[in-house]
Parts: sequence; structure tokens; C-alpha cells
Amino acid sequence: MFEKELNELRKNDLLRQFVSRGSPQGPVITISGKRYINFSSNDYLGLAGSPELLRAAETAGRRFGFGAGAARLLAGGSILHERLEKAVAAFKMTEAALLLNSGYTANTAVIPAIAPEGSAIFSDELNHASIIDGCRLSRAKVLVYRHKNIGHLEGLMKKEPAWRKVVVTDSVFSMDGDIAPLPDLCTVSRKHGAVLYLDEAHATGVLGKGKGSLAHFGLDQEPWIIQMGTFSKALGSLGAFVAGTRDMIGWLTNAARGFIFSTALPAPVVAASIRALSILEKRPGLVKRLLENTHRTAEGLKTTGYDPGDAETPVLAIKQRSVREALALSAFLWKKGVYAPAIRPPTVKEPRIRVTVTAAHTAEHIQTLIRAMQKYGKL
Repeated sequence: MFEKELNELRKNDLLRQFVSRGSPQGPVITISGKRYINFSSNDYLGLAGSPELLRAAETAGRRFGFGAGAARLLAGGSILHERLEKAVAAFKMTEAALLLNSGYTANTAVIPAIAPEGSAIFSDELNHASIIDGCRLSRAKVLVYRHKNIGHLEGLMKKEPAWRKVVVTDSVFSMDGDIAPLPDLCTVSRKHGAVLYLDEAHATGVLGKGKGSLAHFGLDQEPWIIQMGTFSKALGSLGAFVAGTRDMIGWLTNAARGFIFSTALPAPVVAASIRALSILEKRPGLVKRLLENTHRTAEGLKTTGYDPGDAETPVLAIKQRSVREALALSAFLWKKGVYAPAIRPPTVKEPRIRVTVTAAHTAEHIQTLIRAMQKYGKL
């Protein structure tokens, strides 16, 4: 069983296999006893291996234990959960926030809850798979608009008579690194009385001095804007949050199935997230260093003949003409001590190496990548 399917994947160079680290997450990782410079991680601020997060988790573990034992509505949560939700709401300048177990869980739980039957969802064509699945799980009509194309979006919205309209978009698109046109999305959403749902997974800790895409564009939080974000990327921990009005959070507490029927996050994980959020707010130099490293890497890649685009965020896409070429480049980098796996269909239409830069990368780490790319270009 499944042998035929696996053979088809092998035939098309699409079979995926994971590698296992023997070290903490960071700019340098160990795989099978060998050290590699890591350009594959979403640990944008370099906090995943932070001793401060570890100490916070250890302290919480001694007080609350590790496993939560139950869902939040069955007392699986702790006072730390409430503390983190209040911190997130203050950070995102919303009335309230709610913790969920992952970004995937958040999107597949929240989207169906805010877009019930009779609603219409307008989703960017390059939205993350978790958004797509959230849309599929809803009973709403789903209309996909061309990537960042406001004219196409508004044309669809004008024709749609649904009683509730929900525009859903990534703030930062995780495979290309480009940023959603948020000012225009806000204008169109306001004009048509729509809810705007922002997936801030790759924007929190990165854009707007770390506060996210609204701060990046100098926009205010509005009652009809819902922000989802994760702790597992720039904040180096685990879990997700949804932030918005108090009534919206109250509704999700009673209607978001992925929240209601999931065991709560362990208290040590929540404590680590609290500490990570505090570090982000108190050390703006981390975000500044991340942006500096991003620009340094992008400029270096341009000298190799590979244009990573506008380099708006730490996600730099080096697109290739075929899956085989993407795999060949990744294998070459591997031999040079750089870990940057190929991204292939169906994740993306165009195969690529997705280089992710972090604040923890040194100038030498970046130069190692650039030198390897230069050598590959001369082959």
C-alpha cells in the first residue's frame, strides 16, 4: 500500500525526507555529526536556543509541571496563559487575545469560526497552506484573488452579495518573502464592510520594529481587523495567538474547534513565549540586526547572478528553472557546509532555494553562503 504513490514522487524528484538535528536550533546546526551553516530556519531573531527562554521554561516547569493535562476550558491552562494573552493584546494593541497550539491550528480553527455558512472568503492565491485548509473547512464561499492584485479583489467583492465578507491574507508570504499591500487591503475592506484577517506568522518580530505589518505601514488596529501570529518563528518558542476585539475573542473561545478540543500548551512553553515577547520589546537591536543581515545577504546574492528580489523581509527566494536544478544547488551548498533545502511543488509552483536570514548569522556565515553561490555560478 502506498508504494505506487511513493514511486511516483521519486520519479518526479518530489519525495521528501527529513534530517534530524543533533544540536539546538541556531545559525549553525549539527546533522549526522557535521556542522552546517543553517539558512533554513524561521528563527529570525535567534531566540530558539536562548538560555533566557530555557530558564523561563525551567522555572515554569518546576511550578506548574510540564503537561497541561486538559483543554483550556477544562482547566488545562495556567495563570501564565492569561498573562501571555494580556501581553499579546498590549503588544498588538487590541482588546484581547487567545492562545492556540500552532499557526496551522489557528488558521484551521479561526477561519471557519469567523466565516460561517453564507459568508464569502476572499483569499490571496499565494496564501499559506494552513489558510487554504482553513478556508476549505469553513462553509463559506471561497473566492481566490490574484496575488496582491487589489483590482481583482475589489472586482470579486463588488459582485458578491454575501452577508459577511472576510479578506484573508498572509502579511509576509513565506515562500517569496514579499509583503501584502496592507494599506490598500484596509481601504478595500473598510469600503465593503469586510473583516480583514491577517496571518502575521512571518511578520511578528520582523516588520514594524517587530510589532508586525500594521506598524510597518503606520496603520491603526481596527475592530474589523483580526491578527493571527505565531511564537514559533521570530519568538523562538511554540504556539500561536489571535488578537482582536473582546467580543471576537469571546466568540472564538466558544466556536473555534481547534481551540476547544485541543489540550492546552504546556506552561513551560508559555513561559518561554512570555520571555521571548519581553526580549523583543526591550531589545530593538535584534530586529535592526536582522534587517542589516537581510540586506547584506541580498546584496551578496546579487553579485552571484541570482537576484533575490526586493529583499523586503528575511525570506530570500533563489528561484530555479526545474526541480532537478533546485536539488542540484541545494546538494552543492550542502557539500560546502551550508544547509538550504530545495522547496518544490506542490509547496510552490516554481522550485527554489528559500534562504532565510536571522539576526544570529554572522558576517562570516553570510560570506560562506555567498562564496558557495559564486562557485556554483562558475560551474
